[in-house]
Amino acid sequence: MSDKKKKLESTFLNMFVVLLAISLVSALAIGFTYTKTKPAADAIKQENFEKAIKQVVPEFDKLGEKKEVDECVLYTAYKGEEVAGTAVETVSHKGFGGDVQLLVGFDAEGKIHNTAVLSIKETPGLGSNMTNPKFKDQVNGKDPAEFKLSVKKDGGDVDAITAATISSRAFLDAVGKAVEAYKKGSN
Repeated sequence: MSDKKKKLESTFLNMFVVLLAISLVSALAIGFTYTKTKPAADAIKQENFEKAIKQVVPEFDKLGEKKEVDECVLYTAYKGEEVAGTAVETVSHKGFGGDVQLLVGFDAEGKIHNTAVLSIKETPGLGSNMTNPKFKDQVNGKDPAEFKLSVKKDGGDVDAITAATISSRAFLDAVGKAVEAYKKGSN
């Protein structure tokens, strides 16, 4: 008598069943992991967003209700009862690698206080340089009514990122959208 086990035959049905079982186990494991880690990931994302608001708006005590204007979301910041500034979440769909999502902060007088890049998919070492202060800080403290928010190549006041004019234009497009939303939303 032979104690050898019979080997599973390599038929289409057997291969299908084995692959289906592996796929189901993998899908369940991924789904379980996603469900368990999503709350922590959402909390980190919210914490980073709050830090970005504090970075772009002058010092404040509390945030008012968010307000949607066009594609942008406005967050008014208050110091006591006075408006300290407004943060505008904005996006440009003109980036070289995809959408460019920014947070643009305005002071109480309507000047650009600061910007923060929330999300980009630009080329590392080129378009991703929009996060560098040397580029993004060119708009800080500027009055959008007097400052041309376009690259010098297009007749504006901003030095483009070397070899990344498309990314520079996308950044400024997003800032321009924030300016327009701020004008509409603060009236």
